[in-house]
Amino acid sequence: MKNTFLKKTDGFTLLELLVVIVIIGLLAGYVAPRYFSQVGKSEVKVAQAQIDAFGKALDQYRLDTGHYPSTEQGLAALTVRPSNEAKWDGPYLKKTAPDDPWGKPYIYRIPGEHGEYDLYSYGKDGQPGGSGENADITNW
Repeated sequence: MKNTFLKKTDGFTLLELLVVIVIIGLLAGYVAPRYFSQVGKSEVKVAQAQIDAFGKALDQYRLDTGHYPSTEQGLAALTVRPSNEAKWDGPYLKKTAPDDPWGKPYIYRIPGEHGEYDLYSYGKDGQPGGSGENADITNW
């Protein structure tokens, strides 16, 4: 005799699938903002670390040559010998200086307004000033 009260189910009901989708959506809505705020903070830290590394390479360049590279030579002088630099003993960086984490080149000026040279990024917005991720990241 067959048991007519028990049914075999091969899948999920539409209601079960909707409940799972809602739960996943709630979790994503809770986790995603926290995750993406951390990404912005890490980009700022990367820019600060790169500026620090460029500063050390610029100081080594100055020790060897007696002066910092000109504004026109820029950070490229840390990896490629300038044509008129006899005392250059580089490369001072393993690779060409990368752009900042937001895809814009770092700004290098000599003489600087805040020190012997100024080295900075305008941050995420690419504009002077700002706060948070849009704040300028500088060597001073």
